[in-house]
Amino acid sequence: MFRFKWTLTKRIWLSFAFLILMIGAIMAIFYPFYIQSILRKEAFDTIIAEQAKFILHQDPGSYGIDNPGSGFLDWRTKKSIGSLLVDSDFNPFLSNKIPGSVIQEMKNQSAHQGGEIGRYEMKYGGRTLYYVVRKIQINTDTGYLISYMWDTYTKELMHELWSRLIFIFLMAGVISLFIAFLLARYLKRPLDILGRRFEEISRLNWEKPFEWKGDEEFERLSSQFEKMRLNLMKYDESQKVFLQQASHELKTPVMVVQSYAQSVKDGIYPKGGLDDSMDVIIKEARQMERRVKKLLYFTRVDSLRRQNADRSWIAFGRIGHLIRDRLMTQRPDVAIHVADEETAIRANREQLETILENLVENALRYAKKNIWMSVEKSENETKVIVRNDGEPIQKQIAEDLFEPFQKGEKGQFGLGLAIVKRIVDDHGGRIDVRNQAGDVAFIITLPSQKKDDVPPADKA
Repeated sequence: MFRFKWTLTKRIWLSFAFLILMIGAIMAIFYPFYIQSILRKEAFDTIIAEQAKFILHQDPGSYGIDNPGSGFLDWRTKKSIGSLLVDSDFNPFLSNKIPGSVIQEMKNQSAHQGGEIGRYEMKYGGRTLYYVVRKIQINTDTGYLISYMWDTYTKELMHELWSRLIFIFLMAGVISLFIAFLLARYLKRPLDILGRRFEEISRLNWEKPFEWKGDEEFERLSSQFEKMRLNLMKYDESQKVFLQQASHELKTPVMVVQSYAQSVKDGIYPKGGLDDSMDVIIKEARQMERRVKKLLYFTRVDSLRRQNADRSWIAFGRIGHLIRDRLMTQRPDVAIHVADEETAIRANREQLETILENLVENALRYAKKNIWMSVEKSENETKVIVRNDGEPIQKQIAEDLFEPFQKGEKGQFGLGLAIVKRIVDDHGGRIDVRNQAGDVAFIITLPSQKKDDVPPADKA
C-alpha cells in the first residue's frame, strides 16, 4: 500500500502553494467587487464633472444628444458622455433618439430624488448605463439635466486590470516556489549536519561537539544539543563508574565466600572449626545480599520517579516508631527518640520509610547515646530532621557525602545517603548536613503542600 511520506521540502512547497492558492481565492472573490466599486465611482465622478462644464458654459447645443441630428450614444465609444435636458415631467426640450422606455426608467428611478444630484444606473441591451440627474432652473421653469455614460470604459479597464493582475499573480507564484526551493535547501542544511552528528552519537561517538555559527535560532538549537551531548557523556561515564564501583563492592564478599567454601571443601577451616568458618560464609553472604539490595534500590529510584509514585498524608510518628522498632536491636545502647508524632507529611510511604531507615541506620554507626527524629513545618516548607550525638563530620567528607559509593569512616556500602538524596530530589526538596552544638543533623527540606491539598485533620 502506497503511503505518502512527508519531508521538510514537501512541507515548505505545500505551504507556499497553499498560501498562493489562498491569496488567489481571496482575490477572485473580493477583488472584482472592490474594483467594480472604484470604477463605478470613477464613472459617476466623470459624469458630474462634465455636467459642471455644461452648467458653466450654458451651452446645451454642444452636447450631441441635444442636437436633433444625433442619436443615442454608441456603447462602443469609450468614455463618451451624453446629456439631455428635460422638463419637470421628463419631456425632452430637444428632439432625440433616446428610446422612450429609457427616459421612462430614468423618470421612475429619480421620482423620489430629494437632493440636487442623484446617481443611477440601469441595464439596457445587455450593457450598463450610468447616469446623473441634476435639478436645474431653465428660465423660470424647473427641469433636469441628465448626463450619462455607458460602462464600456469601466469594463475594458477592469478586464485590463484583471489580465495584468493574473500575470503578476502567476509571476509571484513562480518566484514564491523558487524561494520555497531555496528556503528548503537553506533549512535542510543545518538539519542534515545535526542529523549526521546524531548518527555519530548513536554509535557512541561522543567526542565531536555540536557547533553551528550563523543563525541565532540554529545556534541556540545547536547549543541545546551540545548540552544534551555533555549530559549523555556524563551519564555514560557515571554508569561506567557505577558498574566499576558496584563490582568492586561485590568482589570482596564473593572472594571471601569462595575462598572459605573451597577451604571447607578441602577440609581446612580458616576460622576455628567448621561452624566458625561457615558463620563467616553466612555473614559475608548476608553482607553481599544487603549490598545487592542497596544496588537494586538505588537503580530502582529512577524508575519510581518516572512512574510518579503515589503520595499521601502520613503521620510522622507512625513511620518514626516503625523505623525505631526495626533498627533499635542493632545498637541497644543507643536511644532513638521520635518527636512531632501527629505531624502529617505528604510523601510516598515506601520512599519516606527508606529515607528515615537509611538516615537512622547511618546515625547508628556514629551516635554515642541518642538519635532524634523530628519534623518542623512552616507556611512554605516542611523539614524532616534526623540528629545524632556523634562526632562532627569533616568538611571535605560532608561535600561528597551524598555521592554514590562515598563512605565515611564507619560507612559500609556508600549507597544509603545517595538513595536518600535521589528520593528527596524527586520530591522537589533538598538535603543538608550540619554540625550543630553537640550533635550532627541531617535536614531534609520539602516544599509545603498546595493550598487546596491539606492534611485530613485540617480538612475536618
